[in-house]
Order: sequence, then C-alpha cells, then structure tokens
Amino acid sequence: MSSHAPEMPILVDDETGVWSTDGLPMLYVPRHFFVNNHVAVEEALGADVYAEALYKAGYKSAYFWCEKEAETHGISGDAVFLHYMKRLSQRGWGVFTTEHLDIAAGTARVRLDHSAFVYQLGKVNRKVDYMYTGWFAGAIDQIAKAQGFDVQTVAVQTQSAAEDGCDFGLFEVSPN
Repeated sequence: MSSHAPEMPILVDDETGVWSTDGLPMLYVPRHFFVNNHVAVEEALGADVYAEALYKAGYKSAYFWCEKEAETHGISGDAVFLHYMKRLSQRGWGVFTTEHLDIAAGTARVRLDHSAFVYQLGKVNRKVDYMYTGWFAGAIDQIAKAQGFDVQTVAVQTQSAAEDGCDFGLFEVSPN
C-alpha cells in the first residue's frame, strides 16, 4: 500500500471542522460505518427500493460534481469523466477503470476492482455495488450536455466481485 498523499488537497476549517476538497465539503468516515449504515437502510427498505433511490441521488450528485469539477479544473469532455473515475478511486470507494467511453454516443463501460462494499461484505453472491450505478449515467449526461450532445443515458451493473465466479464489478452505460 502506498503511503503518499493523493493528488487532492484536503482542507480542514479550523473553526467549523468541515473538510473540503476542490471547494466541495466532504465527510470522512470509516468504511465499516458507512457500509453498516448502507446495509441497515437496505434491510429496512428492501434492496430494490433502496437501489432505485440511490440511483436517483447518485445521478444527481454525479451530474453536479462533474459540472463543478469541470469548472474548477478547466476541463471538458472525456477528461471530466476520467477525472471523476480517478477521484472516486482516490477516495476509497474502489478502483474504477474506464474500459470504454463515447460521450457523444452515451456509452461507457467501467470496471470496478477493490470495491469498498465487497471488502466489507465479502462474497455474498449478489451485486452489492449498486450505489455507484447512477453515478456513471449522471456523469455521462452532464458531460454530454456540456458538449451539446442530445443524449440521455441509463446505467446498469452487470456483475459484482461479491458474486460467485466474478473477480471484479462491471457497469454499462447506454442511451435511454
């Protein structure tokens, strides 16, 4: 494991204790804390209902994040999506690799290794990374709109490393 700091400054406001990166407020919590809360909500609502709610919230958050990061860093197009995958990977969610990306067509394929959910839950023979799914569609849609492309997308998780016989997660984005 590398011991160097990621290429993103974390600022802590001495007065409020608020952590921020690139001007966005952040939360820093142990992985087990987050995943245990995630599982509790999933058990209370049911996985399908919770996944739908997370998809919508994740879509909206990714859309906003990509818009703000493009502005903050002066980047556009594919660079925004690749920056997003890099930042997600640096923040402990897992390692996200863009295997395919065509913003104009509204298509992408993202591989997920070292998922925080799989690390915490193990092999449970079901997709446990569904929280991320809306993130990819929200990112693609924001970037496409910023470039003037008329495309709306939907994302699905096709496999998870938590499933028997799978060593990594995979997400597909396609036009809606």
